[in-house]
Amino acid sequence: MPIKLFNTLTRQKEVFTPLRKGCVGFYACGPTVYDYAHIGNLRTFLFEDILRRTLEYNGYSVKYVMNFTDVGHLVSDGDEGEDKMTKGARRENKSAREIADFYIAAFKRDAAALNILPPTIYARATDYIKEQIALVKVLEKKGFTYLTDDGVYFDTSKLSDYGQLAKLDIEGLKAGARIEQVAGKKNPTDFALWKLMPPGVKWLQSWKSPWGTGCPGWHLECSAMSQKHLGAQFDIHAGGIDLIPVHHTNEIAQSEAAYGQNPARYWVHGEFILVDNAKMAKSLGNFITLEKISAKFNPLAFRYLTLTAHYRSQLNLTWESLDAAQSALNNLYQKMRELKGIMNPFWPLIKLIAGKKTKDAIKIIAQYEDSFREYIDDDLNMPEALALVWKILNDAILPAAGKMELLKKFDKVLGLDLDKIKIISPPAGIKKMAAEREVFRQNKDWAKSDELRDKIAANGWLVEDTPQGPKLTKK
Repeated sequence: MPIKLFNTLTRQKEVFTPLRKGCVGFYACGPTVYDYAHIGNLRTFLFEDILRRTLEYNGYSVKYVMNFTDVGHLVSDGDEGEDKMTKGARRENKSAREIADFYIAAFKRDAAALNILPPTIYARATDYIKEQIALVKVLEKKGFTYLTDDGVYFDTSKLSDYGQLAKLDIEGLKAGARIEQVAGKKNPTDFALWKLMPPGVKWLQSWKSPWGTGCPGWHLECSAMSQKHLGAQFDIHAGGIDLIPVHHTNEIAQSEAAYGQNPARYWVHGEFILVDNAKMAKSLGNFITLEKISAKFNPLAFRYLTLTAHYRSQLNLTWESLDAAQSALNNLYQKMRELKGIMNPFWPLIKLIAGKKTKDAIKIIAQYEDSFREYIDDDLNMPEALALVWKILNDAILPAAGKMELLKKFDKVLGLDLDKIKIISPPAGIKKMAAEREVFRQNKDWAKSDELRDKIAANGWLVEDTPQGPKLTKK
């Protein structure tokens, strides 16, 4: 059964065929580590995790590289403004290195909380300055660069297919239409490869180069690091849709110019997450981190929520949708506990000496496995895969052990910790708090009710309100 992926380059689903049989080279743009990753960023990393898990589920060996941008990402896509790392360092009165170290550690904690598997290689931009300078030299030698007072720029007019990923109308693009102009730029789409430090100014991060002291442009790092770890061309490059028009377009341009080919054969992009139907932004006050979500919910409730929408569809996040995802996840965990309580421990032996009833169950298991693979291999159709989980749980024919076998296998892709579910009862103190909270809730004292719910959560338990009374679930 082939894997099909929507390739942004062609705007259609294509059968995935790797460059090397059984092996996949996969590069993903990681965070710019000047601040916490917000849940919009994390949704992108979650979809990339599902893609990686799906490839491995299909038997591929995946070499997965993700970068940390710790220099060169300016606050403007038009090569103007200050470096975001400088902005973060000034905000917290720390060095750029301290800022990067702190937010890299924070990102890794968030990723672990969401069961995002660590990549094969984390590549940090400041560790690859020599490679980035070497790439600019190659581009310079091939005639794709020019020097201004501001830095070394890539001349996009020298590349006949520039803008192919974003389907940019280069002929109709007027100066300043997409990005603000920098003095000395020949074309509005030209971009910085190496930014020069102005005279009399001392940057927090700078390096010597053949063109003068400065730092690499944002787009340069991905081309240099992917080439070093995956080769001039690899299989998959992934990221959020916001990277298509500028960052990934420019990455393709410089890689094609330097190495003679598009760096990736499949470009896969995830859609935005909305907050109450609005795009997330600090200025709107709806900038949400995983830490804020984790104060009330199991972080995996957010992972579960992202599985309910296709990665190429916008996902609207509300506190109500998170609450529903948490309830569904709690229900799923409870179902797993119930299965554990009634499953036959001799299921592996029973399959070996199967009677007709068991053979029928084994046949149904195989059908479910085929369906699951069909869904995940069809451009990561996780909503259908998740619906299949509930169909299995409600199957009246399958024995508990058969259901457990399937769900544990599927969780290698879902990543919901289904194999870690244990039968456990809440302590007496937690039960007492839940009972007290129920009294406050019945009396409509929502402030005290919420206070106790948060206290219960801080002690590792989640309380769900049901018609039968409060239901406690271990986080």
